[in-house]
Parts: sequence; C-alpha cells; structure tokens
Amino acid sequence: MKRGILVLLSLAVLVAVAYVTASKWAIRHETIAFHDPDRGNRLVAVSVAVRRDKEMQANAGLIKLPVAVLNHGNTVKNTEYSFLANVFAWRGYLAFSPQHDLPTDPPMVTKVGEPYVGRLPQIQRGVANIRFAVHEMKKLQPNADYDKVTMVGHSMGGDITMYFAKEYPDEIKKVVTLDNLRVPFLTDGKFKILSFRSQDSHFKPDPGVVPDDEQCEQSGITVVNTGFQHNDMRDTGPDAAKSSIQSMLDKFLDESEKSSALKPVPTRVPDILAANPGPVPLSAPPAVPLASNRAPSKPVTN
Repeated sequence: MKRGILVLLSLAVLVAVAYVTASKWAIRHETIAFHDPDRGNRLVAVSVAVRRDKEMQANAGLIKLPVAVLNHGNTVKNTEYSFLANVFAWRGYLAFSPQHDLPTDPPMVTKVGEPYVGRLPQIQRGVANIRFAVHEMKKLQPNADYDKVTMVGHSMGGDITMYFAKEYPDEIKKVVTLDNLRVPFLTDGKFKILSFRSQDSHFKPDPGVVPDDEQCEQSGITVVNTGFQHNDMRDTGPDAAKSSIQSMLDKFLDESEKSSALKPVPTRVPDILAANPGPVPLSAPPAVPLASNRAPSKPVTN
C-alpha cells in the first residue's frame, strides 16, 4: 500500500516537473530596448511574450499573430505582469509591454481640478510609448495584426489603456483593465470591455469612471468585482488572485474569439470573489504558469 502511494506521488511530481518545463519552453520571454529619436532618444524597453510554435508559424508566413499590449501601473516594472502575458501568449497572441516611466522622469503628483487629477501628461506619455513600441515591433515581427490590438492595463496602465482607446478607437479590438481609477470607461459600445475591480479602501475610482449597471449592460462592459487588493493584480500578488483573473480573462477571450460579433457576456459579474476570494468557478483556469511571489507587494501610487 505504502509503495503504491509512493509510486503515485512520484508520478505526480514527474508530471508537475514536465508541465513546468513545457511551460518554460513553450513561451519565449524577451526584453528589447528601443530608443525614440523624436523624444530625445528616450528609452522604451519592451517586454515580449510569444508562444514559440506560433511565432515560427508567423515567421513562415502561415499565420498572423493577434496583438495584446500590456500597460503596467505607476512605479511598477513592465515585466511584472507575466501572469497576464502568459494567458495571451498561450492563446497565440504576440503580447508585449512597454516601460512607461523611467527613474529620470519627474514624480507623478496629484493636482485636484486638473484632468485626471493632473495625470494627463503621464497618460499621454504612455500613449506615445505604445505608438512607438508598435512601430518598432512591426519591424521585428511584421506578421502580426497591429491594426486592431487588445489593450490591457493595471492601475495607471489601465488609465493609459482607456485613454488610448478613446483617442484611437479604430485601432482597438478589446479592452481589459485592472482597477483603473482616473479615465472613465468608454460607453459607445465599439468594442468589448472587461474590468477587474479591487476591494481596496486606499484605491477608489474617481466619480464617473466606472459606469452603473444599466450603462454596462447597454455598452457591453463586463465588470468583475473581486475581493482582492489593488496591488494583488500583478505578479507579486497571491496565486488566488492571479488564477482568478487568469480564469475570467481566458473566458472573456474565449467568447471573443468564438465569434467576430462577440455574444454578450454577463455585464455585471456578482461579487463572488468578494464573498469568497479564490479561483473563479465560472471556468477552468487556463493552463498557463503563474508567476511566483518573488517579493512582497510594494505600494503603488495612482
């Protein structure tokens, strides 16, 4: 009996090791340093995630990769959202994340009464970084669909995402935000929006940012109320938060890709995560590796 249990445990360990190894080699991660000559040779580092087999097919001209642009929160590195990048990469996307702020940039301050409480210059800088990164990525991987991208962002990156979609709606396929706080949601229904909201007393959206239930229903906006903290929504967050977000994101993308005219998804997900923070039971988590908790979460200013 004991020997049988040991055999089963050994098999489980082998399967786990094989899965981790396959996950590591299936997705290629790379950071590329671009410099924008139009902005004083500004450094725009881009973190890239792409499935190796899909990249080979694209390089051979057999397929065109869909594109996802991930935007990080203020003071957070562009490499700290691999748990999101992996979802897109596993689904065959070319996922990349520009670094929006540099140590040499002036600190972001709150200015009450100004657009987005004084964050507009940083938001516009982020939009410029995205456009430059897309321009440069076209040279490296021309076999990708840059005409219609899925824009993703956490916190300040979510505001950059929503502002980009407002300025360039014809270049957007889908929008995913994680706790954006300043830039109001677009409600014209031109594309589907998925937004994860924290339950965090220190990070509250400004009035008018998140539409009410009726407007969400009319505009095709899916709001997921989670029981997690604002800073849980990146690689350093707990696995429960990351797996829940991965699961719901995978479901959203799955429904989006099944039909070019996306069927309506529930536009106001009940507060199931707030009541029981943990894996979302609405769909099985995608088979993508979670980022390990490398370090305790650090404060993010929004």
